[in-house]
Amino acid sequence: MLKQTVLFMLLSAGFCGIKAQQTIPFRITKHHNIIVKSLVNKKDSLDLMFQIAMKDYSISPDGKRKAGHIIFNKEELSDDNTVQIGKIIQKNVRFFDNQLTGYEADGKIGTGIFEGKAFKIDYDNNQFVIYDKMPDLKGYQPVNIILEDDGFYLAADNIIDGHQQQEAYFVLQSGFSGALLYSNEFAEAKNLDKKLKITGERTLKNSEGKTLTTKQAILPYFKLGNSVFKDVSVGFFSGELKTQNVSYLGADMLRRFIWIFDAERKTAYIKPSKYFSEPYYKM
Repeated sequence: MLKQTVLFMLLSAGFCGIKAQQTIPFRITKHHNIIVKSLVNKKDSLDLMFQIAMKDYSISPDGKRKAGHIIFNKEELSDDNTVQIGKIIQKNVRFFDNQLTGYEADGKIGTGIFEGKAFKIDYDNNQFVIYDKMPDLKGYQPVNIILEDDGFYLAADNIIDGHQQQEAYFVLQSGFSGALLYSNEFAEAKNLDKKLKITGERTLKNSEGKTLTTKQAILPYFKLGNSVFKDVSVGFFSGELKTQNVSYLGADMLRRFIWIFDAERKTAYIKPSKYFSEPYYKM
């Protein structure tokens, strides 16, 4: 009887360990943005776009569902809010007001809900998974990341001309629907305007008459970890306005992997998702 009791306790402890995780369902739009349903201050039902490049929350001026129970100050900040997502309740939440977001969203949700925890972005099953301890990483490959100003940066290789690899750092940007967007500095230093096949462009002028030209192009090869992509649709800017200070790894590339981030935000573990070989998003 004692042996059976001990065995039951051990099995129960094991199952508790397995269940020491929480899930958050999401849906993916046709623009590859992740949308999470939330209830704010027990009254406002909002669809929030997941933005991996921020920590807090924000409300968009263009949202269809209005956040009438979030009180903002003169600096367009609101603290001490409560957000419920599924069975998870997060208190003392900060919202920023009047920030643009993706299609079909009333605002944005950042990574603060995963604070101090490992978490997974599971594109195969349309859910986040929050872990108390790191899960089994069999089949995943590690990728070093750097956390800076709430942004997750990683290095990847770009094969632009021939077989020479050009390393660049990208910030993960789930709000950008495309695969890759290069900084002005990288685009100019590597002469992307001349070395890549241009597939489209559009020129805009600001009130001072200065130009900004957005260009779409084809990158022969892109390598992230051990994974290699061919003929990747990429974007960059040219013209007088130099506004793109960092390179983006956008939602179209993010969705091609399942991601697990450790609690310290030093390593991401990736493996191909069901979208790995899907056609590229046309910007």
